[in-house]
Amino acid sequence: MKVARRIFPIIFLIALACAFALFRQRLAFDMGKGYIFYCGTSSRDCREVKTNSPALLRLALKDVCGECAEYDSLELEEFLSKVNAKVLFEEELSDSVNYYCSADLPYSVELYGQTVNLHICVKEDGVKVASPIIFGGY
Repeated sequence: MKVARRIFPIIFLIALACAFALFRQRLAFDMGKGYIFYCGTSSRDCREVKTNSPALLRLALKDVCGECAEYDSLELEEFLSKVNAKVLFEEELSDSVNYYCSADLPYSVELYGQTVNLHICVKEDGVKVASPIIFGGY
């Protein structure tokens, strides 16, 4: 009985430290009107997991390789400053402008010989931001 009284607090403290470490995992972006986790080991096997509770779901996902948030609008300069981003290049399409950036975010890919870890797609009806890039059609 004495041994159990000594071991229980140690086990409890270890479990508490592990839980704290898990909950400290921050999301790449603030919650917008939608949040997506990209899961898999490569773009070939990438799957999208959409959620309205990203902080909770993040704890359950093991193979996250990217994150994405959708917003109605976004103040671009303010957002770039918040994630310490630098625009590497941009691409104008008929319905959108895409910014490919280097930022203080956890995921990255090599694109046109540069390390990109933030992709911002601005359309008339909304904005999508992703790290490292937006997968799928948008």
